[in-house]
Amino acid sequence: MKHITCIDDLRTLHQRRVPKAFFDYCDRGSYAEETLRANREDMQAIKFRQRVLVDVSRRDTSTMILGESSTMPLILAPVGLLGMQHGDGEIHACRAAQAAGIPFTQSTMSICSIEDIAANVEKPFWFQLYVMKDRGFIKELIQRAMAAKCSALVLTVDLQVIGQRHQDIKNGMTVPPEWSLSKLIDFATKPAWVSGVLQGKRRTFGNLAGHLKVSDDITSLSTWINSQFDTSLNWNDIEWIRSIWPGKLILKGILDVEDAELAAKTGAQALVVSNHGGRQLDGAPSSIEALPEIVDAVGSQMEIMFDGGVRSGQDVMRALALGAKSCMIGRAYAHGLGAGGQAGVAKAIDIIQKELLTTMGLCGVNSIDEIDDHIIAV
Repeated sequence: MKHITCIDDLRTLHQRRVPKAFFDYCDRGSYAEETLRANREDMQAIKFRQRVLVDVSRRDTSTMILGESSTMPLILAPVGLLGMQHGDGEIHACRAAQAAGIPFTQSTMSICSIEDIAANVEKPFWFQLYVMKDRGFIKELIQRAMAAKCSALVLTVDLQVIGQRHQDIKNGMTVPPEWSLSKLIDFATKPAWVSGVLQGKRRTFGNLAGHLKVSDDITSLSTWINSQFDTSLNWNDIEWIRSIWPGKLILKGILDVEDAELAAKTGAQALVVSNHGGRQLDGAPSSIEALPEIVDAVGSQMEIMFDGGVRSGQDVMRALALGAKSCMIGRAYAHGLGAGGQAGVAKAIDIIQKELLTTMGLCGVNSIDEIDDHIIAV
């Protein structure tokens, strides 16, 4: 990791060290990838005001996220199948986040189970929930998160219908993967990845195996998952979730002001402005384009988090300047995980924190609370 200078360097290593199907699952978006590209292009179009001769000797990235102290306004977002980027990937990512003093969010569709992570880390973590047709299983899943002392529930609300990801189809992306000669060759050239995954606790969906009435073999689990995404899910279901979950609730996947106003009425403590990393509705606006109007509408009523296109400390600064209180990263730390396991995730977090500190200094601010739209060039 000595010569790694940025997230793009981690991405290059990730691509080199992990089989193509799993790298592409993390890296690519839906359909023509217009929204995936817009997340980055619109972010980079925001320019800073450079300020000079300001005393910035007291710079500090620490902040509060949902009432708890954090060393920086950064959260590791839920990413599915982390354990196929690196053996026991969810555990390693959570450990890196906790060592850095920031929250980690486990995905429902993780390889390690809630219990696997809880048994191998020192502090509570967040759990992300997909609501499926089998409400009995979902109730049990929430109760398992409670038993593991998860400190927040992140309800993803933008996956009732799944956007097609062309590259996953072309790659025959399954867990475990479909075998072909090209895949065998690909795997054979990545022995460290193969060894790591084989030594991991699981190679299937850890939160599902052993908790469903179907067989635990991967084919049965995958068939069950594909039949379970619930197109009838609506705002009334949040009340049902809140009747079970007593803790902090975050709604992830809000991109429209009307939806943000409805979200503010649910009793949730926070929402995440997000388009699912450009993996769902292609042609939707970038997250950064949607952020300011949502902040104006409900920022005084609930905590606004941001997700979509964050690859640097500069990007964190941009989102904070437009009203977000914290940012989630997904691909950025997944690239670190694929590149170097726990050390790679720690490197991704460190890169972003150092970039944020430097950007704060060059914009003339010392604390996270000082960051607002006055640092944006107009």
